[in-house]
Amino acid sequence: MAAEYNVLERARRTGENHEFLLTPGPLTTSKPVKAAMQRDWGSWDQPFIKLTGDICTRLTDMAGGGDDFVCVPLQGSGTFAVEAMLGTMVPRGGHCAVLVNGAYGERIVKILEVMGRCCTILRSPETEAYDVSALDAALSEDTTITHVAAVHCETTTGVLNPLNSIAVVTARHGRALLVDAMSSFAALPIDVRALPCDGLVSSANKCIQAVPGMGFAILRKSALASTAGNAHSLSLDLHDQWLYLEQSGRWRFTPPTHSAAALAVAIDEHADEGGVAGRGGRYASNHSVLVRGMREMGFETLLADAIQSPIITAFLEPADPRFSFQVFYDLLAARGFVIYPGKLTAAPTFRVGTIGAIDAQDIRGLLEAVRSVLSEMGVQDASSARETTAAE
Repeated sequence: MAAEYNVLERARRTGENHEFLLTPGPLTTSKPVKAAMQRDWGSWDQPFIKLTGDICTRLTDMAGGGDDFVCVPLQGSGTFAVEAMLGTMVPRGGHCAVLVNGAYGERIVKILEVMGRCCTILRSPETEAYDVSALDAALSEDTTITHVAAVHCETTTGVLNPLNSIAVVTARHGRALLVDAMSSFAALPIDVRALPCDGLVSSANKCIQAVPGMGFAILRKSALASTAGNAHSLSLDLHDQWLYLEQSGRWRFTPPTHSAAALAVAIDEHADEGGVAGRGGRYASNHSVLVRGMREMGFETLLADAIQSPIITAFLEPADPRFSFQVFYDLLAARGFVIYPGKLTAAPTFRVGTIGAIDAQDIRGLLEAVRSVLSEMGVQDASSARETTAAE
């Protein structure tokens, strides 16, 4: 009963949800973020135009963009923003090398294929970070490659890819780097001018801790200015969206007004927490408590600690035949903790996110719930059938 009491007591204390979304997004949001959506906004009214401008300025600043970069917001999920960036920044005659070590890298490949863009795939195992030497060799051998696309934090496993090294190699070869920073932006340091890159994308409902409905791209102005006519889609044309915003302050098509309002509050909370360092520090603490507690129960992490992000962690399922992920999931959800299934081909796993409006106390509540659920399932040994753990 202790774990159930922790969740309900927190809900009574804060007036917030009775459950925690321990996923990579949507995730648990604060009461002020939810409250921001109680107001209706006119999309052409000056208050909303100002809200949009403030959001874009602050997101650009968060990325270290200064005057060289611009934030272009977009309706829809993070994948909409990824597709918009690729379709706008990679010309129809372009050639993009894609670094892949999980489902979201594979999604970039699929997007490029659907758009009819030339694509070279550089795959690494799902349990390893990108092979930067393979990228270096590919760029040396194939001079037709114009762009490189990479996922910073691959949420398939939680692996943190070496973004700085990728940027250095890409720049040395004179190619343009495009980054899917969906699960890292606002929590892990990214300075787009120092990186260097031509653009990155993220979403409101990730580490900024707002709600779904709005993605955004932080793009180098000089690169964006030359992309007129590239886009394969009217709705996903970031060049046109940028120009319209520059000229009128308005979105081209109906904006997600309530999501934008929630994002503005979430950006305020991010600043109050100490920006990227403060937000990332809390996530790192959450992750440390989680991994230590799960390992004490016998669970094994999929990845080696050296490449593990503090965003989401993949755990190997116990080998005990009494363990069933669906039962495990349902019993945890009944106690107020919503986790994530695995998304791997290599091993049976489940994932636990440590981002959102949660802290180490909440993670300890999860650990109590896991112990209770294992006992209820009759699982006495949470270790996997693997002989050694990835962290060893």
